[in-house]
Amino acid sequence: MTKQNKAFKFRLLPNKEQAVLLAKTFGCARFVYNKMLAERKETYEKFKDDKEALKKQKFPTPAKYKGEFPFLKEVDSLALANAQIHLQNAYKNFFEGRAEFPKFKSKKKKQSYTTNMVNSNIKLENGHIKLPKIKKPIKIKQHREIPADHKIKSCTISKTKTGKYYISSLTEYEKEIKPVSIQKVVGLDFAMDGLYVESEQGKKANYPRFYRQSLDKLAKAQRILSRRKKGSARWNKQRLVVAKLHEKVANQRKNFLHHKSKELATNYDAVIIEDLDMKGMSKALRFGKSVHDNGWGMFTTFLAYKLKERGKQLIKIDKWFPSTKRCSCCGAEKRMPLSERTYHCSCGFVLERDHNAAINIKNEGLRLLA
Repeated sequence: MTKQNKAFKFRLLPNKEQAVLLAKTFGCARFVYNKMLAERKETYEKFKDDKEALKKQKFPTPAKYKGEFPFLKEVDSLALANAQIHLQNAYKNFFEGRAEFPKFKSKKKKQSYTTNMVNSNIKLENGHIKLPKIKKPIKIKQHREIPADHKIKSCTISKTKTGKYYISSLTEYEKEIKPVSIQKVVGLDFAMDGLYVESEQGKKANYPRFYRQSLDKLAKAQRILSRRKKGSARWNKQRLVVAKLHEKVANQRKNFLHHKSKELATNYDAVIIEDLDMKGMSKALRFGKSVHDNGWGMFTTFLAYKLKERGKQLIKIDKWFPSTKRCSCCGAEKRMPLSERTYHCSCGFVLERDHNAAINIKNEGLRLLA
């Protein structure tokens, strides 16, 4: 039996008093993060040429600021401690070359804070959740039950730009995941217009391109917003209209990707894909909107954990593998410009470009499995 983690996300419905305390906690967590980052940035500039001296410098803690800023005592101390942990992780990622230097948090973006389960300070019962420092339990829209064997470890409370509150509860449970004997395998080739093409029958995911569908409505809403005086009541009302359109697109995309990834995880024992750099691809090919609309990165994340919890595998092959150039029949290679949508080989083999690539991806994955 091994320990596994799973998150459950629910809509929070706080009353006015609770919303005020949540806003204070968001602000204090952000304030502490920015204060510590400012000090850390100053230290980095001072010792950046002496790595050994830089390593010896200690991180400030939230407790340091409570004397000078007593309002920090009004909110959950674990939220402030987690802000410190998040900054430490961001700083570590920078030094290990995985990210840029940490940036200051802005209240204009998504607001959130994380708290931990300590001595049963978080309780979920009767459609309400009890959180630290908040006297009365907050009402939630609990659309599914958390299994009894799942223990809540932490909760992240967030507020979207449209003013909706959500809580994501990270749980821990024990489960023995037995590896499945690989029988059914599928290769997926990323497709700009339909998310992917599968190797078996050349079927496309037929992603509806939700962002493209809403472009006219978004353009009209943003034009109206640009004419409003920033900060006015009418501007704020129109800002919500734009935010709701973006939120709807994001929810539609997420729902579609969850359904498709579950379908693949149910029907196949192994799924093989290319390890693509989507950010680089969107810049190099100038297909930014199409690449980001598909949500390929989110799709592969969903696919990976759904396969893992079933004892199945997601296999990524090298992004430089010539899946498009190679003939899936004889193995010969040739140049394939983007405008050429059908693969014609000198051996007489003819197949739709993306279907041919998907078969090559599957074959390479099977070679790696062997």
